[in-house]
Amino acid sequence: MKILAAMSGGVDSAVAAARAVEAGHEVVGVHLALSRMPGTLRTGSRGCCTIEDSMDAQRAANIIGIPYYVWDFSDRFRAEVVDDFIAEYSAGRTPNPCMRCNEKIKFAALLDKAIALGFDAVCTGHYATLVTDEAGHPELHRASAWAKDQSYVLGVLTAEQLARCYFPLGETPSKGLVRAEAERRGLGVAHKPDSHDICFIPDGDTRGWLAEKVGEKVGNILDNEGAVLGQHRGAHSYTVGQRKGLSLGRPAPDGRPRFVLEVRPTSNTVVVGPREALAIGTIAGGRWSWAGQPLAHPERDFECEVQIRAHADPVPARARIARIDPEAEVYREGATEEFVVEPDEPLHGVAPGQTAVLYVGTRVLGQFTIDRTVSAVSVEAQA
Repeated sequence: MKILAAMSGGVDSAVAAARAVEAGHEVVGVHLALSRMPGTLRTGSRGCCTIEDSMDAQRAANIIGIPYYVWDFSDRFRAEVVDDFIAEYSAGRTPNPCMRCNEKIKFAALLDKAIALGFDAVCTGHYATLVTDEAGHPELHRASAWAKDQSYVLGVLTAEQLARCYFPLGETPSKGLVRAEAERRGLGVAHKPDSHDICFIPDGDTRGWLAEKVGEKVGNILDNEGAVLGQHRGAHSYTVGQRKGLSLGRPAPDGRPRFVLEVRPTSNTVVVGPREALAIGTIAGGRWSWAGQPLAHPERDFECEVQIRAHADPVPARARIARIDPEAEVYREGATEEFVVEPDEPLHGVAPGQTAVLYVGTRVLGQFTIDRTVSAVSVEAQA
């Protein structure tokens, strides 16, 4: 096959490209420039897509012996990922920019361009596994290394995209083995730290970055009965489940810590309360997709597992596709159906804007962006 290897400048993508060559494919390396003004250097594990990363990727491509190019996707990245991140926070939601980047950039814009140029597939260093079912349809499954599994962030991929993907690291038992292989191959990135945090906020100060983008506006912090407990400098700086940084000045009557329960951007207020108030009995979202073939009758309850963060444990649940209440105000225009998931045990710290990925066994079934939640307390009261 003719394969385009997406090379981030890290060890995983470099080894993935090398394995693709070793498997006999015709491979071309490409690094995505996602910022017009990237930092020239990384700080440990902070940041990615910097000039240093581009140079690391080029050195790896030279050692592997493949052509290498840099493609400027900065305009689309800003529109599809950065601007979306700002808009979601401004609307009181907690977005996952890595999901949007995979959906809109790495497996949409990049794949579309690769196909237009005659490539058969895009190769990345993600830890996930592709399986073909009896009918020849692609399925996305967890990697063999559970601790490194990245199938969650790939849950946005469609059947058409999966058919054009290549994940050479999916069966590798550990990241240590990948680093050891990189060292044997003479790749200088063998011991380069993994990237963490949001790539376009390399210093990790999300609150400060958002304040620069959308400004600060003083508002009230309320308890779950509506009493004013203090003030904040911008509701966009808070997310559901947050405990630190509330600066209330006085403890709760029972002395226990408070957590953010709700962010209300319209009134610029933040609601806080006890941890048990974070327990969620139902989640639902209208922006959803199948990762591969859809279920034959998704309107019927089916058993699955739901995962709401990249490194969270999956929770057994029941799910279905249902019609959206036309009076509901939380949905984006045009949405007519929603995924509704009821976990067997309450979820905690769930915020609108997060991505829920559904699994059946090791297979990724699909995903949706959480638009609304129902308290587990409310569900118990109705039972």
